[in-house]
Amino acid sequence: MALSRQQIAMRVAQELKDGYYVNLGIGIPTLVANYVPDGIEVMLQSENGLLGMGQFPTEQELDADMINAGKQTVTAITGASIFDSAESFAMIRGGHVDLTVLGAFEVDVEGNIASYMIPDKLIKGMGGAMDLVAGADNIIVTMTHASKHGESKLLTECSLPLTGKGCIKKVLTDLAFIEIKDGKFHLLERAPGVSVDEIVRLTAGELVVPEHVPEMTV
Repeated sequence: MALSRQQIAMRVAQELKDGYYVNLGIGIPTLVANYVPDGIEVMLQSENGLLGMGQFPTEQELDADMINAGKQTVTAITGASIFDSAESFAMIRGGHVDLTVLGAFEVDVEGNIASYMIPDKLIKGMGGAMDLVAGADNIIVTMTHASKHGESKLLTECSLPLTGKGCIKKVLTDLAFIEIKDGKFHLLERAPGVSVDEIVRLTAGELVVPEHVPEMTV
């Protein structure tokens, strides 16, 4: 069974390590803030100027002036800092973010990512994605494995305009957790109840499948 958006975020949260500075892109990545594992401390950064982002607010905690890059209301943890976007992007461009979690339309076997434009469709824009993919060494992409028409989003070569080249190392979809290396996709884990055959069928780029593929824990 395919993972929900919340389950994808829960699995990504397992990749967080104590002391990490983490940028969460808009969409599924923002949900990761709700699933930071117990016992570790991370500083979540939003490119609009917040370091120390917390979980989404309850009705009682809601502050309309406290938002993330996707204009969703958020909370701030103890010790958080608020600053202008210029300082925020200096952090990103300076390589001070340990992990970036982004959404995407397409990813290919060379680690290229297309995430900001679909020709003839109205998209909000690139936001900070181009800076994030250029300034981070550790990026996880979250997205659905295929489109609603059943077309793979994990390709031999991206068909849409690129946000960045050769920068993506891991992809977590609703079906699988995949590593990109040596010009190929490598299957690490599969979603509970999802068969390897289904993942292979919906992956257009070359996929390396080990003898045993464990089910991910969410």
